[in-house]
Amino acid sequence: MSLLNFWDTTRPLKRRRTSEKEDAITDAEVKQPSPSPSITGETPAADNLDHIPNSQTDLETSLPEIKTDEDAIEEYEASKDSHLGLHVRLRDGAWQKGQSSIYVDAFNLALETVLDEESHLFSVPEMEIFAQWRKLSYESQYLYVRLFLRKTSAWHRITKLNYYSDISDLFSVAEDLQRDRDLPDSEVGQTFRFAEGIEEIRTLEEASSLLLLEELKIFAKEAKVQGKSKKELVAALCETSQIQTGLKGADNRDAHFTQKILEYTGECIRLSSVPRALFERVHLVFYRSTEWTEKSLTTIILAKMTKRNFPEYIVCRSNSIFASREALLEFESAIQTQFTVDNILEFNGPPATESLQHIIDLANKFHPRWKELVKQEQQKEDSIYESGEGAYLRRFSPAWVLTRIIHKSLQPLARFKEHKREHEVLEELLSQRLFHAARRGAWYQRKALLEEHYMWALTAADGRSEEAQRKYWKRIALRTCEAGLEDPLCHLIFHYDLQKRITKLEKALRVVKREQHEFGHVMLGKPAERTIEGIRVDTDDLPRKGESKKGKPTIWIDEREGGECRVESMCLSWYRDQGWKGYHSEGGIVRTLFGYLFYDILFTYVPNVFQTAFQTCPLDLHTDVFYPSRASEINHRLVEITNGDAERIVREIHGLHSDAQPCVVGLDWSFDLEDLVEIVQCFRGEALATICKVMAQEYQQRGGGIPDLFLWNYETKTVMFAEVKSENDRLSDTQRLWIHILLAAGVKVELCNAVASNQIKG
Repeated sequence: MSLLNFWDTTRPLKRRRTSEKEDAITDAEVKQPSPSPSITGETPAADNLDHIPNSQTDLETSLPEIKTDEDAIEEYEASKDSHLGLHVRLRDGAWQKGQSSIYVDAFNLALETVLDEESHLFSVPEMEIFAQWRKLSYESQYLYVRLFLRKTSAWHRITKLNYYSDISDLFSVAEDLQRDRDLPDSEVGQTFRFAEGIEEIRTLEEASSLLLLEELKIFAKEAKVQGKSKKELVAALCETSQIQTGLKGADNRDAHFTQKILEYTGECIRLSSVPRALFERVHLVFYRSTEWTEKSLTTIILAKMTKRNFPEYIVCRSNSIFASREALLEFESAIQTQFTVDNILEFNGPPATESLQHIIDLANKFHPRWKELVKQEQQKEDSIYESGEGAYLRRFSPAWVLTRIIHKSLQPLARFKEHKREHEVLEELLSQRLFHAARRGAWYQRKALLEEHYMWALTAADGRSEEAQRKYWKRIALRTCEAGLEDPLCHLIFHYDLQKRITKLEKALRVVKREQHEFGHVMLGKPAERTIEGIRVDTDDLPRKGESKKGKPTIWIDEREGGECRVESMCLSWYRDQGWKGYHSEGGIVRTLFGYLFYDILFTYVPNVFQTAFQTCPLDLHTDVFYPSRASEINHRLVEITNGDAERIVREIHGLHSDAQPCVVGLDWSFDLEDLVEIVQCFRGEALATICKVMAQEYQQRGGGIPDLFLWNYETKTVMFAEVKSENDRLSDTQRLWIHILLAAGVKVELCNAVASNQIKG
């Protein structure tokens, strides 16, 4: 078997990037007014993470928040008494500075865990590469891992690596990684290297990538070319290297400049593509994700070091995430196609027409395989899986990725006004119920829009007049909206738009009053607006009028408590003067209540979602399979909350676990129990259940955007949220969505505008 066939894709799996922003599909193209607030944009799981700085693997989101700075890493590497049970060189617990590294330890932990449990995913030659890896010295492993965590396809100047405190001789270690190694069980003469050397640099572009801009300008000056950026300078060098230098023909000076640059840089190193891709596959299997960072490698080990309590649950790291090597390779291939689609839609500005057509072509290419995989998965769901076992596993099916690619093709289809094909795709997406449940609401919305405005002109009228044809399709649109409201997988956040369209369609169809739907009890009101005056401390870094406030928050005087404070605390003091109790919690109260009320459901046994003993939540909480995997238990709990049992549940969980205070996602044990009891007593049961249902369906997206202040009045048994806005602040989409959710649930919301009645010099 050729080593080059190990890896069936052409580029390495991507390092962590910030989360995607989903493209909203709205009524805008037919000039229909959007709802206020607008919630027509889709918000699927793992997307739109305004409250999270970077996207994280499911494994990382389940671990406690811990310090991963240099101090924490030094503390780990200096430790003399560890019982972590790590593999390879770590078994004896002898930690010595310069002889153990958290990066190497974590890398080997991932490798050994995967090989212990899922070695069937790797071929014989690949296992030989792992065997050769184990034979490397500590220093060689250290250099490899540090390069692995950098831009893996890039060349590095050895003199610039700065790992001298951990590696005694960088050049000899680099030579060790660059030497040929045999694969005894592969084809005759087959060898591989962990890294490549300077002799592999053959183009001027590659050589130029090693230089800083100022260094490149020196070579450009010699060649008498100019440019402001590295890209311009390299292009100019390449162009001038093709000039005629003599009567006997063209002398290509590309090699001349390349050689001069390499003489300047000295020895270089780059990780070889085959073993690099193989180790990326290991991390895909270990993290169940194609994205990770340096922090990803260290987090799990540092979590093991924390002297914290964790909830009790059954750990189950399944070896059936990928049923076979072939399944893993197909999943990787689908990921690469998805990466191509995302690059077109998200990273390179407005996509060109040919790029959008390429997305449609890719979707069409994979469409037959997608339908086949969906059918296979449905058969497994019907006959093999038990108790929600398949839900989390499905996220690692190529069908999961292909469903997303098919979904992404809706945007170019809409752009090209291929509405009939778009409608067909939406029908197929809605006909399956296994993949991307969080998108179903958006699919219903778009399908109803097409049926209301376009399909009458794109389909046979079968003898109907134009007016009758229009009404025929409006009735179909009405049924689509009804189906969305009846679909238990259609998330609550989409209900308002579907209800609003039903009301509009029934009016257009002149449905008699007694047969119309009645949505008056959930019609969206506007949040009350309030202006609170206070004293602001005037500092030099205050924003000028018209500028957005980024960076340091404004400073105000707390006239009730005394001293300087943030604007939210100033407003909270005003509300307290009006008889309210409250917290500036920015969602902390909501997340804490959810943690109390769903504690036992969070940690109930579901296969595959507890893979370490150090988790604060199941791996699927931040995905759209959490709710359907536990629908029966969650719905039963929502009924209990509606019926007024929230106080009982909070007291029971506090009594059982408050002494140990285990790490539970979102649950802040510092909130006073009697405050929490008063709060749930002030909530109407239906309103609290609605908020909890939204959190259960979309915990990751809805963790942010909750109004700043939570307030309650025990005398009047009322609760209220207040979003505080200074002069230059504007509501974000996630904030508008939460205001909509709260108002629709019958919870009072105020927009609190803070105005400086007086300013003092700070």
